[in-house]
Amino acid sequence: MTGRGNQSLRTGRGGQNLRRRAVLSIGAGTLAALAGCSGGGSTPTPTASYDDWFEGVDNFETEVDRTGRDETEVSVGADDGLAYAPAAVRVDPGTTVRWVWTGNGGGHNVVAEDGSFQSELFDEEEATFEHEFTAAGITRYYCAPHRTLGMKGGVRVVA
Repeated sequence: MTGRGNQSLRTGRGGQNLRRRAVLSIGAGTLAALAGCSGGGSTPTPTASYDDWFEGVDNFETEVDRTGRDETEVSVGADDGLAYAPAAVRVDPGTTVRWVWTGNGGGHNVVAEDGSFQSELFDEEEATFEHEFTAAGITRYYCAPHRTLGMKGGVRVVA
């Protein structure tokens, strides 16, 4: 499904499932940046790849390699309740990222800076939101209520 993404929402309490499928156009041109190599065959540092996106984000040290997997999880409300963990992941095209709420830090959501996806606002533990990343590039995202407090994340899809 090149150029399309699937989303689903599920609340963890009581086993209730709420599914919403949305078709999204996610082309390389709509992503924030393309990952690449600099001179000498070295890969740019994650901070340079994300520009200054992670400036002031307490839990960002480096991008976590999650390539070679069909899906991966990111915690919402990690650390002091105002972070995603890991803050940044590197995945292959076709990988589904599942954000799982910890129940800490109040209500959170996941909003793509480029507008390609947005979850509902959840505050309950084990609520989930999923998005399949299909095109190479970087997607920066944030929690709308806590963006100014540094609750930001990123996904880099490498071809």
